[in-house]
Amino acid sequence: MSRPEGLRDWLRVLRRGSGAILVLLLGVLLILPLRGIERLFHGQRRPWTGPHVQWVCRMVLACMGIRWRRVGRPMRGPGAVVANHSSWLDILVLNAAMPVFFVSKAEVAGWPGINILTRVTNTHFVIRDPRLAQAQAQEFAARVRAGHRLLFFPEGTSTDGLRMLPFKPTLFQGFLDPALPEGLAIQPVSAVYRAPQGADPRFYGWWGDMDLGPHLLAVLAMRRQGCVTVVMHDPIPVVGQSRKTLSTAAEDAVRQGLRI
Repeated sequence: MSRPEGLRDWLRVLRRGSGAILVLLLGVLLILPLRGIERLFHGQRRPWTGPHVQWVCRMVLACMGIRWRRVGRPMRGPGAVVANHSSWLDILVLNAAMPVFFVSKAEVAGWPGINILTRVTNTHFVIRDPRLAQAQAQEFAARVRAGHRLLFFPEGTSTDGLRMLPFKPTLFQGFLDPALPEGLAIQPVSAVYRAPQGADPRFYGWWGDMDLGPHLLAVLAMRRQGCVTVVMHDPIPVVGQSRKTLSTAAEDAVRQGLRI
């Protein structure tokens, strides 16, 4: 992606970037005492800090000038969310649409910049080690029982935003654990990015070996931003499903949403 060119571009980066950083810092400072009080009344549940993070992410997107809208409604009852993965912006966009807790590989916790977002959003980190699979499944079940809406990216990596990789059925085995609450459902969600007018349709996509810094600067420097639509599909009940049928149904729904 091209770097900012000229004084106007850099002033735009400074204005949007400083606003977004300020909102994130205030969000972090406020969530710490809020979580302390929340824990006294609700234990592991997050009825206050979940919506707090949602509003922080909405304000960050506003500072960046990125418009978004939601189609459909978040599910009720116990469950998890699966979505396509196009960019680091997914953290902001999907959290703006509904209070969720991301599930990510452990390496992301050390990425500069991204680690701030993961801390604010209370990301659930996992280590890809078969020896730890049972322990991590128990952690997942505990968070679902606590009412946390965990969000997974079944593609396993991000794409350019125009295409979608096949979902990995292995991930869905965790949704069949008998320790999970009855009535569990999976809600497929499609994040549909529309590039700014005249820009590469893949403008918001962040994939492969792309560096975060240049991509972030290019997004902040864009004179007129594009938009994002978050499409929430009907939840898929887990009962009676296998990991393959769950994976296929979720993937079909997310693909259909990308065609809007």
